Amino acid sequence: MTLLRYLRDRKQLTGTKEGCAEGDCGACSVAIAELGADGQPVWRSVNSCLVMLPMLQGKHVLTVEALKQGEAYHPAQVSMTKALGSQCGYCTPGIVMSMFEATYRKDLDAPWKLDDQLCGNLCRCTGYRPIRDAAEEVAGTCPNDGFTPAKPESMELAYEAHGQRFVTPGTFEALWQELDAHPDARFVVGGTDLCLEVTKKFAVIPKLVSLEGLTELKQVSETDAFFRIGSGVSIAELETFSATRLPSLHRMVRYFAARQIKHRGTVGGNLCTASPIGDLPPALISLGATAVIRGRGGERRVLLEQFFVGYRKTALATKELLVAVEVPRPASSARAVCYKVSKRRELDISTVSAGFYVDTDGEGVVTVARLAYGGMAATTLRAAGAEAALVGKAWSAQNVALAAKALATDFTPLSDHRGSAAYRSLVAANLLRGFFDETLEVRQPPLGSQHVATVQSAEEVRHG
Repeated sequence: MTLLRYLRDRKQLTGTKEGCAEGDCGACSVAIAELGADGQPVWRSVNSCLVMLPMLQGKHVLTVEALKQGEAYHPAQVSMTKALGSQCGYCTPGIVMSMFEATYRKDLDAPWKLDDQLCGNLCRCTGYRPIRDAAEEVAGTCPNDGFTPAKPESMELAYEAHGQRFVTPGTFEALWQELDAHPDARFVVGGTDLCLEVTKKFAVIPKLVSLEGLTELKQVSETDAFFRIGSGVSIAELETFSATRLPSLHRMVRYFAARQIKHRGTVGGNLCTASPIGDLPPALISLGATAVIRGRGGERRVLLEQFFVGYRKTALATKELLVAVEVPRPASSARAVCYKVSKRRELDISTVSAGFYVDTDGEGVVTVARLAYGGMAATTLRAAGAEAALVGKAWSAQNVALAAKALATDFTPLSDHRGSAAYRSLVAANLLRGFFDETLEVRQPPLGSQHVATVQSAEEVRHG
């Protein structure tokens, strides 16, 4: 059962609304207390339609009903009424819960960050300016409202009901024992993809093993050579970490999904679904990442580009899991950018995505070229022909144009409702040309705060 259905059907807490049941509208948003990067509990807004009830073992949950204390409304609620940010009111509770999180965030120091905080909440009546004005008024104010988040307790759980089994082991040894007894169990962490099988396909999943109780999977570390990112690291945490360390990856993560989904979606979940249009694979493959795989017998490593062995298939064997990815530190001389092209800028699946990494020697000759594309084949793939057209040659517009033409031999994309094969081929080539233009002056440019597309001109990069 999802948290949304539990709140509405079992607890009659109907302030939490059901809209899309897939994490698009934000009407079902609630706040959950979880540990932040500093080890202290923080409030995080999540979609209750994408959280199964057993995933909340040991956690503190707040719904919109909890915010009013006596006759006093919470500052997030007051600001919405003052700014005239509510009309029909259907979306308002979810927006208020996103604003509730915003009141405690001290890092909303740029306009785009405030937009990002709210982008997972749709409103069809009011228009977004008064809602944004209300959020801006309370963001980072940290009111003395009595809502101190409780530190999560142990998530260890073995739960059975109605023919279903849900287990959250707290150690790897407990995990191996569970897999020995139930080798056909499926893994879950954030559940933002798997929960759709329940809400959209009404699936009954017999056995689930949650990896959320394995703290090692949530860790991020770094050495002089590489960054190690645990498979259980949330996309929101990855976004914060990559902002100053891996700017090309940060560009992709910025448009991964809404804030609520970023809080639950994980690195390992995005990779292990092995979707050909997943956001992380092109970015990480272009950076030369390695997948760290663990089973009862120990660890093994494979290049991430070899981790995807077919459509929705990975190199994981039975009773193995992805525990981390290791990303080499990009060379200071390298050019690296990631792109995502979709129908909408926010909350959308890509039509074509790409991760580019090109390094040159002192003479401007290409020594390394990794051009990874999503949406162009059954798996994320490197463009071998285009790379060969670049390596050993000068990094120039003429040679990039030749490499763009070589893409026609690298991919034979399909046509579907997101884009025709001809469109995908044209976009793939234009992204490579845009990459050359964008990195003329800044080798690993971040997205500007007022950008209008994922490809920026050199002028836009200069002025942010």
